[in-house]
Amino acid sequence: MKKIEAIIKPFKLDDVKDALNKIGIQGMTVTEVKGFGRQKGHTEVYRGSEFVVEFLPKTKIEIVVSDKMAKKAIDTIIKTARTGKIGDGKIFVYPIKDTIRIRTGEKGQKAI
Repeated sequence: MKKIEAIIKPFKLDDVKDALNKIGIQGMTVTEVKGFGRQKGHTEVYRGSEFVVEFLPKTKIEIVVSDKMAKKAIDTIIKTARTGKIGDGKIFVYPIKDTIRIRTGEKGQKAI
């Protein structure tokens, strides 16, 4: 199993969620986060004063999938979240040793 974390632009969340659902991924955890990469934030003007916004709003999606679904999920996220502009985000992939559904006690693949 693999855990996939994707940091994407917030306005892409619904598109990514729908695309993942179409390939059979039913569950995900979504968190509103802030951060920066190569963009290094940007400058804004508020009431005549200029200030730097260092941390930009992003959305983090976390899913756990079988090894055989990982590539398809990653490709789907890339295709759906990409705008071609700086700040499109990153995807991190981690191995998962085990998964347990709390309600039933099911383990491994059955718990996803």
